[in-house]
Amino acid sequence: MGTVVTIRIVGPAVTQRQKSELENSAGRAAAWFQRVEDACSRFDESSELRQLSARVGPPVPVSALLFQALQFALKVAEETNGAFDPTVGWRMETRGFNRHYQSGEPVRTAPPADTNGTYRDVRLDPTNRTVTLLRPLGLDLGAVAKGLAVDLAARELESFENFTIDAGGDLFLAGSNADGEPWSVGIRHPRDPQAFIHRLYLSDAAVCTSGDYERVGASGHHLLDPRTGQSAALAASATVVAPNAMMADALATAAFVLGPVEGLQLLENSEVDGLIVTPALESFMTPGLRDE
Repeated sequence: MGTVVTIRIVGPAVTQRQKSELENSAGRAAAWFQRVEDACSRFDESSELRQLSARVGPPVPVSALLFQALQFALKVAEETNGAFDPTVGWRMETRGFNRHYQSGEPVRTAPPADTNGTYRDVRLDPTNRTVTLLRPLGLDLGAVAKGLAVDLAARELESFENFTIDAGGDLFLAGSNADGEPWSVGIRHPRDPQAFIHRLYLSDAAVCTSGDYERVGASGHHLLDPRTGQSAALAASATVVAPNAMMADALATAAFVLGPVEGLQLLENSEVDGLIVTPALESFMTPGLRDE
């Protein structure tokens, strides 16, 4: 996924046997990231997602992991009327966001003559767990896959009361820190990488941020507005606090595209909290964060 994953478990001193059990649990948690990568990667031609993208017309059976990611992504797409869309893969690739995070080699797939497909061209059958693509589509689950992996890792660590998972800034924070207090999370200033623009104190929550500073190419940053095919311009960053990381991940991307007015409305309708910073560095928060 092109990121460093850090798992931290806080607790009293442990015996050697308990340490071994703890390390085994952390190892199982970390393994979920590779499993989600194998299912959902846009960059690996052997991934389940890439194999699905190559099959247009018939219903295709998929794994529970891929189905869950697609199902949630399509739900957010419907709720935002396409401001969030998991079929932006072709447009991402043509704008230069096509290099494999490990090798640096460009990933080139052959886009169809008609690249106007949207999330409406994907059909899911929950009963048979199949996916049908009605036209050639470039599927991209980058805005949900990492959050899903964080959630699966967190489930693996449920027996531990206090822990954090940090996947390149996508966080899940369980319980308390070593001082018995809520975890402190600094939200990066979008124009000063050495500064924070806001600080949150959280327990048992996920927090994810989308920013225009994360991946920038010659044609702009990587957070596209699927409705225009251009880099979204209404926000500099969007942070979401939610019960799980997949929700926080997807809604942060959607809120970034929608901007402070429609974005905050989306977050409030979804019953989550968030912060949107505009390019002029104005901060807009949901009532829950303002209360904090």
